[in-house]
Amino acid sequence: MPAHPPGPLGHLTPRDQHLFWRYGRGPTVPVSDPFLHRAVERWAAIDPYAVAAEHQGATITYGELDRRADALAARLVREGVRPGDHVGLFVRRSIPMLVGLLGILKAGAAYVPQDIGLAPPTQLAHVVSAARTRVVLTAAEHAHRVPLPDGHLVITLDAPQPYAPAPRPPLHPDHGCYVLFTSGTTGRPNGVKVTHRNVANILLTEPGGLGIRPGDRVAQLLNVAFDMAAWEILGCLTHGGTLVIRGKDTAAAARTADVIIATPTVLSGLDPAACPRVHTVAVAGEPCPRPLADRWARQAAFHNCCGPTETTIVNTMHRHRPTDPLLTIGRPTPNNTVYVLDADRRPLPIGEVGEMWAGGDCVSAGYLGNDALNAERYAPDPFLGAGHRMFRTRDLGRWTPDGELEHLGRTDDQVKVRGFRVELDSVSSVLESVEGCARAVTLRRDARSLVSFVCPADVDPDTARRAVADALPYYCVPEDVMPLPFLPETDRGKIDKQALLRMAGERTAEGRTAEGRTAAERTAEERAPAGRAADQRSALQGAAR
Repeated sequence: MPAHPPGPLGHLTPRDQHLFWRYGRGPTVPVSDPFLHRAVERWAAIDPYAVAAEHQGATITYGELDRRADALAARLVREGVRPGDHVGLFVRRSIPMLVGLLGILKAGAAYVPQDIGLAPPTQLAHVVSAARTRVVLTAAEHAHRVPLPDGHLVITLDAPQPYAPAPRPPLHPDHGCYVLFTSGTTGRPNGVKVTHRNVANILLTEPGGLGIRPGDRVAQLLNVAFDMAAWEILGCLTHGGTLVIRGKDTAAAARTADVIIATPTVLSGLDPAACPRVHTVAVAGEPCPRPLADRWARQAAFHNCCGPTETTIVNTMHRHRPTDPLLTIGRPTPNNTVYVLDADRRPLPIGEVGEMWAGGDCVSAGYLGNDALNAERYAPDPFLGAGHRMFRTRDLGRWTPDGELEHLGRTDDQVKVRGFRVELDSVSSVLESVEGCARAVTLRRDARSLVSFVCPADVDPDTARRAVADALPYYCVPEDVMPLPFLPETDRGKIDKQALLRMAGERTAEGRTAEGRTAAERTAEERAPAGRAADQRSALQGAAR
């Protein structure tokens, strides 16, 4: 037998070397234009009277949207905004939100979205500082909430912008398109810079374009600070569709839509029978239950997708059918790669479980001002070479025999709650900043809630929850905070998370054990260091009640 060839695949059999590329590399597809705002401009020229968006009875045409965005872009350029800059977009769902987003892109800057109705003041201040957003766009009614350091400017989107031409500086595909903030392990969100090349590659190729055409109505259901909202908004407008921006009633917007992009949590709140127009659905952001996928796949083209913010919305997609043996996340999208690697970053044979790394045009520009985290999560791509980088997703997966990716959970404690990514350590870090709190642990109780445990037992739970609400997005706030004198430990000296989860589950249970203690309380007592058992028993019983 000939020796395996040298290089990063040399340890694999010839068959696995072949399948490594056959399964792990998406199709090579040209992208018509790397600048999404130019695609919107083309639709405005083709059919200026077509409705670009509607919201609570108001509409805007493509022609009017393009004119208003042009006027805003000219204003931004006059204010000194240039390619490479970041401009804050602190808004609620609205038509002016679209004007602001497109105006920023036309000016050559990257937009930095935050839902000003949900983000706490400390988070807005951190975003302004970390992204260096010298200019922030918002509505007049929210302007007072925008933190405004010296030298910063707030422009209100509902004030008319007189058009005065201003030259647009040249723009490169590797300039930023948007900056999204994900929760960080230090308790402060991390800004991820995503380029025009990244976004155009997923939205202007198929299946990422979702087959959207003029006349299609695309529901806009998600928080603007969530990267899947960019899929809704820009995915619609770059293909000439009509964006149906929801008000308070999510179902009302979905009922008149042809295309829905959502997290499984959001989708689970919608009834397919009440959405007769829907012909295409895409879900991502968290694992999708098989029954939910099957239910919608009987009515529409259903795409199960996966990909963190750092790999640009999604980098794998699968058209699911109810007859499929598995619900998978499919294969890499065009011009992208996925590698299943071991702890030493070596490719694993087909069928073995490993960590998924993403390569190709999906790989974003990295975290703002965090060299250590960039070094940990981004690395040179030894498989593509030629200066390419790959990203460590921390998702576990394996290839099926026919080349589909099975998603098998996370390698760390980064979880999804209500479709949003939450790093549990970021919540615990904020809790540990509360006066008197010596230690905190946060766990995902279910798909919609977190539970936190703090010690010592005299930490006030309401004060602790308010601290998280003031520092982090609403979906990071634990539903319960349980004070304990000590946190139970495993025999290896680590926090016994399973015991804590059992305690949380039994907190609302009606029955007690014959001894008057829950199993979790007994486990915590047994795991506590010597001499603490009596104090721990009393406090745990109080917390569980």
